[in-house]
Amino acid sequence: MTRPTIRELLSYRLHRVANLLSRGAEMRYRREFGVSLWEWRTVALLGGATEPQSLNDLARAAGMDKGQMSRVVSGLTARKIVCRETDANDARGIRLSLTASGGKLYRKLIKAAAERNSAFLGCLSAKERVCLEQAMTKLAHEARGFIQAEKQKKGVRPQFPARPGESRREIGV
Repeated sequence: MTRPTIRELLSYRLHRVANLLSRGAEMRYRREFGVSLWEWRTVALLGGATEPQSLNDLARAAGMDKGQMSRVVSGLTARKIVCRETDANDARGIRLSLTASGGKLYRKLIKAAAERNSAFLGCLSAKERVCLEQAMTKLAHEARGFIQAEKQKKGVRPQFPARPGESRREIGV
């Protein structure tokens, strides 16, 4: 039995597809809306939230470290897309939400994202879309199982950041 090359490994292939999708998205969002991929994700997470978010919660949901998210938020705040307010429950904390112009940007961005999503899913038949969804759900479940098994073997909580676009909760950490 021959060993697979990295290019044949499922995780590598999925990573490559995700990077291609993200790269194309960033090109479009930068051209049409003047935002980077991280800025888009931040605006999308705030726009989809039902209440203002803390910096930590936003960073966790975006799969970024707090320092990186702070820089993204600072840039969006300077451009008056994001509003920072003092947390009423913790004077040291801040709550983040979209400004009125940020809300307008969010609606345009989410429309563009939905168009891209439809275009990509449109190249699949209905049966293939169902199969893809089932396979992704199954693979995510299996990956969470591997993470739990590794945590038990080591007896320590892994100290890796979540990957872009996935929260620690999504990966089962």
